[in-house]
Amino acid sequence: MEIAVTAGPAEADVFAFAVLDPPRDLPDLDPRLAGLAESGELSGAAGSTCVLHQDGGRRLVAAGAGSREQLDADAVRDAAAAVARLGIDGTLAWLLDDSLPLSAAEQARAAVDGVVLGAYDQGRWKTGKAKPKQIDRLLLVNGNDEALELAQRAERVAQWANRARDLANRPPNDLTPVRLADRAAEIAKGSDAVSYEALTGEQIRALGMGAFAAVAQGSHNDPRLIVLRYDPPGARDDLVLGLVGKAITFDTGGISIKPSLYMEDMKGDMAGGAAVIEGTGAIAELGLPVRVLAVVAATENMAGGGAYRPGDILTAMNGKTIEVINTDAEGRLVLADALWYAREQGATHLLDLATLTGAMELALGDLYAGVFANDDAWRVQVVEAGEASGDHAWPFPLHRRYRRYVNSNFADMKNASILRQGSPALASEFLREFTGEGPWAHIDMAGPGFLTRSRGDYLTQQGGTGYGVRLIAELAQRLSESLR
Repeated sequence: MEIAVTAGPAEADVFAFAVLDPPRDLPDLDPRLAGLAESGELSGAAGSTCVLHQDGGRRLVAAGAGSREQLDADAVRDAAAAVARLGIDGTLAWLLDDSLPLSAAEQARAAVDGVVLGAYDQGRWKTGKAKPKQIDRLLLVNGNDEALELAQRAERVAQWANRARDLANRPPNDLTPVRLADRAAEIAKGSDAVSYEALTGEQIRALGMGAFAAVAQGSHNDPRLIVLRYDPPGARDDLVLGLVGKAITFDTGGISIKPSLYMEDMKGDMAGGAAVIEGTGAIAELGLPVRVLAVVAATENMAGGGAYRPGDILTAMNGKTIEVINTDAEGRLVLADALWYAREQGATHLLDLATLTGAMELALGDLYAGVFANDDAWRVQVVEAGEASGDHAWPFPLHRRYRRYVNSNFADMKNASILRQGSPALASEFLREFTGEGPWAHIDMAGPGFLTRSRGDYLTQQGGTGYGVRLIAELAQRLSESLR
């Protein structure tokens, strides 16, 4: 999508602007606006739209953004998404309003997010569908150079987030671990600065990744440890951003089998891995001067005669032993070996993303992810990157006393607890055992990573949200700026 700024009236198929609730001080674009606001047909209620047809076929759209007191970037995203979902072919002009309590640049970035993410359609497997209408040009009215730069960057990143959604929404008979690795290979082929490799099940076992290999052993589909390395010119050698993703391409729960209701959504248990793969692609396209090592543990977790069992004791890559008490606590097992591998391969700052615990979704719903870290400053950086990007994140505590939940009488630790207490924290304490030396943060994105139902905002579609891609790109951008 082409993006441009203009200082005055724009020639466009649709001209849109945000309206606050109650609607006052409307732009001088059509004499009918005041009357429609007075009658209540034009509203500032969040998500509402009022469409006026003008001479020459142009449509004028007033999009509700809620109250002034609650206006933020998400409100602008929602308003822009509501416009995009009207079905627009051609050029959309969006009015940046200097009376709003957001800068023109912040408005521009949020509007682009809303347009690109809000127009996403997850029904790509439906037959006989008409070709969807598409906005091919976005004009930012009253924009400036800063607004244009942020908007263009946001558009690139949002497109990568939509690609992560495509991965999460692909059916599990299509998106196997091998095919997820194929997608990573495609990204590497598109950039001279990105290299790729994918380790097979045999190679995973040869490396001593007993935790990862155990989860994979029940599936007929071979696992893959997907590795992308982004090594741009001019990047510092003493900082390597290690991105680690959980990619369970289908999760039955193994022998500790999940309930059948909503089990079809377990195709989305690889959303963290999708975010890492596509987020690395976004960093490469932006050309950010930060070295990145992306490691994604991709496998199915299946029940069957070859599956690992409760009671098994596994030896992870770092030599620590793990008693299995729940085969549905598999995400932390594959992450354990992937985290250790990433640190061994030179990652100085680790961030893992995973749809890890249902309890996190109970705590924060489908809007926020929880963030745990062994380093306060690193946790702050991750949370701030999430809030700035729209991938909302909230800090949670780690404490050594949570470690008692995963103490085992038979091994160095166990992979879960029978107590219904603190499961996101105990999972994080488990992961900490495999993070080595240096800053590490864990994002539990069980809620916002894959939606069972619409949450009523710019991400209205059931399924993958692309959570994490915008956060990753923002974090890398901030790291690159701090290195100058």
